[in-house]
Amino acid sequence: MTEYLFLQHYWWFIVSLLGAILVFLLFVQGGNSMVYCLGRTEQERRMIMNSTGRKWEFTFTTLVTFGGAFFASFPLFYSTSFGGAYWLWMIILFSFVLQAVSYEFQSKEGNLLGKKTYRAFLIANGIIGPLLLGGAVATFFTGSDFLINKNNMANELMPVISQWGNGWHGLDALTNPWVWVLGLAVFFLSRVLGILYIMNNINDENLRSRGSVQLIGNAVPFVVLFVIFLVYVVIKDGYAVDSATGVIVMEPYKYLHNLLEMWYVLLTLLVGVVLVLFGVIRTVVSKSYIGGIWPVGIGVILAVLALLLCAGWNDTAYYPSTADLQSSLTITNSSSSLFTLRTMAYVSILVPFVLAYIIYAWRQIDSKKIDAEEMTREEHLY
Repeated sequence: MTEYLFLQHYWWFIVSLLGAILVFLLFVQGGNSMVYCLGRTEQERRMIMNSTGRKWEFTFTTLVTFGGAFFASFPLFYSTSFGGAYWLWMIILFSFVLQAVSYEFQSKEGNLLGKKTYRAFLIANGIIGPLLLGGAVATFFTGSDFLINKNNMANELMPVISQWGNGWHGLDALTNPWVWVLGLAVFFLSRVLGILYIMNNINDENLRSRGSVQLIGNAVPFVVLFVIFLVYVVIKDGYAVDSATGVIVMEPYKYLHNLLEMWYVLLTLLVGVVLVLFGVIRTVVSKSYIGGIWPVGIGVILAVLALLLCAGWNDTAYYPSTADLQSSLTITNSSSSLFTLRTMAYVSILVPFVLAYIIYAWRQIDSKKIDAEEMTREEHLY
């Protein structure tokens, strides 16, 4: 049992880390949503499209890997959320599919819809993707309307364990104002990351100058919304799990207790917040500094990782049910078998090698900054 519990915590950490990396990689969506705010000429917009276009596969692959890891390690969450709240997830996935199609076809001759239409799809993904992904994460703290009945496994006609409590199938989350608070926070964060990435990746003084101005206008609402949501989380009642019986009860200040009892998670959150503020402030005050994407990116990964660990570790229900408290999902009642988690743990040893390859590929792609001259001679342009 000790090994099983360790692997459950280990895989929640892996899933949380993938989710945190995904939030950082949303700079692609953020950059696309800023294409007309930063780019005043067609050449500038093409540079932005080519800058984000060379990284969109990283975001898409991480999204798929995140979903796959969740399915393999915590299949009951996958069947409950992805199966029950499918309208929310289908909109997210469809927007990312539109992104992939748009990058490939917007600059091809004879495309049916025209460049402006495909570019509008990219902007739509830049808005919808971060907004709804942030909203989906918010439900880890606000709860969702579902029921779990494992006895249904014996029902030969309908062996469905989880059931959504209403006909909206995920869209009901949008009626909760706190879902909008975190969704908008992630949206503005993606724009902050997109601006910083473009300033670092494109060698153009006009884009960098406008980026500094736009950075302030997006960083301020992000910080305000994130602080509001963080205060809401630490003062709200949380979903505590009795480790002996598995009974779930409401505990005042549960998430605050989690941060105080898991000091390393609190430290991770604070370091992440400091790095984000440092990267943004230094970029704003220094005209020559273009490396803000790196401290902010690392800070985002640490902060999101800490939030997700706070939601799932320390005997906490990470996916609360508003319909039936005891249907809430925890890392112990929703995980795969010991054999599955152990086997996947062996496979996860390859993760550092995959990350090393991503870093190598990233450096090769960015060996030269994008500039206006490249837009006139490069064969493959988005």
